[in-house]
Amino acid sequence: MSEIRHMQMEDKEFWYSLDRHLSEEEFQNKIQNKRGYILLENGTPIGLLRYNLFWDNIPFCTMLIIDQNYRNKGYGKKLVEFWENDMKLKGYGMVLTSTQVDEDGQNFYRKLGYKDCGGFVVDIPGYEQPMEMFMSKKI
Repeated sequence: MSEIRHMQMEDKEFWYSLDRHLSEEEFQNKIQNKRGYILLENGTPIGLLRYNLFWDNIPFCTMLIIDQNYRNKGYGKKLVEFWENDMKLKGYGMVLTSTQVDEDGQNFYRKLGYKDCGGFVVDIPGYEQPMEMFMSKKI
């Protein structure tokens, strides 16, 4: 049975097993501001989603990841839909996310109704990456 809840301090080890991009300070902020979710299957944590507010007023999913052993089984969709519903209940009318153009995430998000809405290229030495594409959805 699946359960989705806000992240808690006790999730730290699991969180960092999947998301190594979050500083300790920001991990604490996500807990305090309730801007991260944990997906559990039969009590075992298997995925996470975190978000910020773009322009301080548009929910922007900054990380969605499901443990490799549970991918392609609908868990990512379940987590995104839970987040979208939570954002709608909080009064938001749209959400954003992004993915690199060389990642399969864009296809996943398109299936969920997201549309391309821009992107940027980082070519600063030491920070280079493929183009980051932004996607939006009305909720």
